[in-house]
Amino acid sequence: MNDKQKEYKSHHKLIIIGSGPAGYTAAIYASRADLEPLMLEGFFSGPAGGQLMTTTDVENYPGFPKGVTGPELMEAFRSQAERFGTKFLLEDATEVDFSSKPFKVNTSDKSFTADSVILSTGANAKRLDIPGTRDGEFWQKGVTACAVCDGAAPIFRDKDLFVIGGGDTAMEEAMFLTKFGKKVYIVHRRDELRASQIMQDRALKNPKIEVIWDSVVVKVDGDKVVKSVTIKNVKTEKETEHEAGGVFFAVGHEPNTKFLKGQLKLHDNGYIKVEPGTTKTSIEGVFASGDVQDHVYRQAITAAGTGCMAALESERWLTEKGLI
Repeated sequence: MNDKQKEYKSHHKLIIIGSGPAGYTAAIYASRADLEPLMLEGFFSGPAGGQLMTTTDVENYPGFPKGVTGPELMEAFRSQAERFGTKFLLEDATEVDFSSKPFKVNTSDKSFTADSVILSTGANAKRLDIPGTRDGEFWQKGVTACAVCDGAAPIFRDKDLFVIGGGDTAMEEAMFLTKFGKKVYIVHRRDELRASQIMQDRALKNPKIEVIWDSVVVKVDGDKVVKSVTIKNVKTEKETEHEAGGVFFAVGHEPNTKFLKGQLKLHDNGYIKVEPGTTKTSIEGVFASGDVQDHVYRQAITAAGTGCMAALESERWLTEKGLI
């Protein structure tokens, strides 16, 4: 054991894998219950604090009438968990073994055991590699991957907005954006949508929505914020520039579950299956909270709620098993 590892106990009653609203809320509840949790905040798999660390203005989280930045909100969550005794490690869980108890959790250079584990590793929005949409360009400056999270921001109001995608998520996001944008364009590379018929009907009947068929966005431009998009027709190769106030990726999410290596039951889309109304996974003593088990809402407030649930359920399970 190296000197750095000596800072952490090898065994913990509870290890929380992942951070963000779900993980930090679980840590607050667990540490207040004297479970002395260790949190593996993540590093290469995504920033500690989750997707909100790349979000500028959060205006829909209760308690902040003037809004708050994502990093500020997550720092407040983290500080509150730290206040009650949560230990943090800025590393990813690279491997877990849930086949026997205590559970084993490994990082790149450390090994731990735990009586209970809470998974809160989240899901990453898929993004296409389009010039102008990358980090350091117009990402979170008019380019986003969550209309429900960001669409009501003043930057998008009464502007032409562009949604990239063709599935149910793209239809939902486009319909949501019609409340705020002047016109919403769905950019789809094929001549038919992948969305369910009912979702297509709802979107296409909306007078503020128009589909740009057989097309892809090839460039996003602007000054401090998005001002235009360049769209190419994949059949004719013709490119046209359009005035734009925002671009929304709606091409799906990928839950961060690869490190589990099939040890838990997952939905067909890769999200962790939990017992309805709980955070209980297919393995007793392992709980899942936040976006890694929620492919419907994917909001900070719902993630925080399931983080609370996971901590309470973990505490009750540990008590029932005589482990605390």
